[in-house]
Amino acid sequence: MNQPSGDQSDHKSEEQSIHPSCFILHPSDDPSFGQQVQRLHQLTVYGRWLVAGLLWITVGPLSLWGLRYPISLIWEHFTWAALRYGLFYNPLPALGLAFCVGMTVSVLVWQSRNILLGMPHREQQRLEQQVCQIRRQGKTHPLWKWVCQ
Repeated sequence: MNQPSGDQSDHKSEEQSIHPSCFILHPSDDPSFGQQVQRLHQLTVYGRWLVAGLLWITVGPLSLWGLRYPISLIWEHFTWAALRYGLFYNPLPALGLAFCVGMTVSVLVWQSRNILLGMPHREQQRLEQQVCQIRRQGKTHPLWKWVCQ
């Protein structure tokens, strides 16, 4: 009996286009909003590469140091058995190296997808919501000066 009529569903779709945390009707109404979303995306890219770089600076050398003997064996005569031995019998350094490689590959794939295919709609919405949160919090937000100024 309480079926929504066409008028009510149309009204609901209009409400969904309003950003609740921003005081604008749509991002296209504010020319600086798109630039702020782009800056936040750029900060996200820098942050991901920073994490990957820090992993290679900290965990990478420790992992390679733990694998120094198997690497010397592999360097002299490469065999798959030597590689398997080195990784299987040194699980912690192998895990650290795999984590560094995995993080680097994931950032590369994520950034390549964004460049080649464009940013997914869900990620665009997440960035827009974050910009709205930064705007709402104001200068007390840690990213304010990089995103909104």
